[in-house]
Amino acid sequence: MDLSSALEECTMALNLLLNNKFTEALDVLKPWYKESVYHALGYSSILVMQAGMTFDQKDIQVAMATIKEALHTCQRFRKKNSMVGSLSSFVSKQSADSLKTDQLHAEICYAECLLQKAALTFIQDENMISFIKGGIKVRTSYQIYKDCQHLLNLVQGVDGHIQALQQFEGGVRLGIGSFNLMLSLLPARILRLLEFIGFSGNREFGLAQLREGAATHSLRSILCVFTLLLYHTYVCLILGTGEGNLEEAEALLQPYVDQFPKGAIILFYTARIAVLRGHFEKAQQKFEECIESQQQWRQIHHLCYWELMWSHTFQQQWREAYRYADLLSRESRWSRAIYVYQKAAILSMMSDEEVKKTGENIVELFRQVEGLKQRLAGKSIPTEKFAMRKARRYSGTNPVKLVIPALEMMYVWNGFTIVGKRADVTEALLITIERAEEQLRNEPNPSEFHPDDECLVQMLKGLCLKHLDRFLQAELCFSQVIASEKRIRYDHYLIPYTLYELGLLYKLQGDVAKATHYIEDAKMNYKDYSMESRLHFRIHAALNSLKGSPLNSP
Repeated sequence: MDLSSALEECTMALNLLLNNKFTEALDVLKPWYKESVYHALGYSSILVMQAGMTFDQKDIQVAMATIKEALHTCQRFRKKNSMVGSLSSFVSKQSADSLKTDQLHAEICYAECLLQKAALTFIQDENMISFIKGGIKVRTSYQIYKDCQHLLNLVQGVDGHIQALQQFEGGVRLGIGSFNLMLSLLPARILRLLEFIGFSGNREFGLAQLREGAATHSLRSILCVFTLLLYHTYVCLILGTGEGNLEEAEALLQPYVDQFPKGAIILFYTARIAVLRGHFEKAQQKFEECIESQQQWRQIHHLCYWELMWSHTFQQQWREAYRYADLLSRESRWSRAIYVYQKAAILSMMSDEEVKKTGENIVELFRQVEGLKQRLAGKSIPTEKFAMRKARRYSGTNPVKLVIPALEMMYVWNGFTIVGKRADVTEALLITIERAEEQLRNEPNPSEFHPDDECLVQMLKGLCLKHLDRFLQAELCFSQVIASEKRIRYDHYLIPYTLYELGLLYKLQGDVAKATHYIEDAKMNYKDYSMESRLHFRIHAALNSLKGSPLNSP
């Protein structure tokens, strides 16, 4: 199996994958995965993708065994004295021509396999040792990518294989671009630690590398596209201020929409972009199409159920939202604690009559949450921990009802940023929030959670008002929460998160000095609250965007 035949076969497998023919794609790759670096990388990539979607131990073990085999295959083709870290130095000493094309490709495939192994190590094991082992693999992979980038500048036209060089370049762009993008998201204190061991991240450089990779005619151009789509449609929203570039996302996706109109992955991203634009009805239709497009990988259905659950939640279509939360809690292993909490939270928004029709018991569901939590690298998952804490209100003999819990979870996943695109939907949410505010005001026997509940309602109300351009009223709501700091007993996350939201409100009005002041306050003066790292990611993104704004004193 020579290099050009291998690349041809892997391109064929990739096309099968994008046409929902997952088993056929594996059938193309399997016979040669011990003989060709690209077959090895392709075969293991599909199995790793599957394991990442199912979280099933059996799938993870199969993927791990395949990846070890793939690394072994790549290792056989690498240059014998290519010790990690010495690659660049020996290239500059010897003539670059002595490196064969096969060796270059073995190097880049080895780096990619190492990254996949690190990702699997993170999700496979619960202890810190495997977490550190994963980190070492990531560092080794990063070093190889840097070496390969150095090589790329030296080997233009090596062996005269223009196509092979293009493929190598695609791999370098994907690796260097992804690393830079990933590292640029990290809060400064973590990044300082990583820079000490040789990592550095530049967002603009990372995006530029991925864009160049997406524009090449290489096997990895679609992987560069998927990385950019993931960044614009998920990462920016969950770990940033919600400002992904949807125009770029649509432009990147369009050629593949034309080529693979029924491809599940393509349909999924089309639907996701529609959600982010506030076109919920179109999104729902596309997610349904995505579900119908294939039956081989049920995990893709689960991703659609999650999105459909949120899309219906945004529009307060509680019956439909409940249906998808219920499907997830029964079918998906990804995070049963979150699914069950979500299901109970959605039911809490419905009338007693409607809840009765479902045959569910809200109190029982909340009580199940704690027993369903998982651990990752020996630590609890922050969103599961949050759900567990909130659900504890139902553990005693006299449960204390949560106030608008589905809307609180919507905030956790930055859903108000999406809903804000639609004034009609935001108005409808505001009515629900004001109804909850009224009920709390008229509560005859306030519980110990009452001040926390009042603050939560004010913060969510402020968010709706902000998106409706009623800035002064939004500011009053946020200020009311901050003034109640001493009264909060349990939901301590509300203060730093509200300070951050107040900062964003001032940013929107062009007051950079005040915006920076409040966001810095949230960053410097609060710790040990729920979902702290998630807020630090968002703060990092917000402060970065403020650096580019013209200064405006109050």
